[in-house]
Amino acid sequence: MGPIKGVLKEELSSSLRMQKGYERELAKLPKGSLVKKKIKGHAYYYLISREDKKVRFVYKGKLSEAELRKYKEIKDSRARYRKLLSQVIRQVLFLRKSLRGKESV
Repeated sequence: MGPIKGVLKEELSSSLRMQKGYERELAKLPKGSLVKKKIKGHAYYYLISREDKKVRFVYKGKLSEAELRKYKEIKDSRARYRKLLSQVIRQVLFLRKSLRGKESV
């Protein structure tokens, strides 16, 4: 085994650890996203999520600025982890393909 293959294997194991970490962090975040509905001039908030094939709305009522910020931070964290997870999955696929390739003489 050449030195390059060793580095690729090390990078692959590191990427797999990162992938598990990102998946674990995504699982910790609450499901769904906040939706604002205006009814008779008043703003009401609902938490929308998907259970099996059904879309479910959970009434949250009128929320304070602190609660709105909390939901925005959760949404931003989820987007960031999904992006990182997508990148690391592509990297894992690339590394696996590279390790499967035939060695040249």
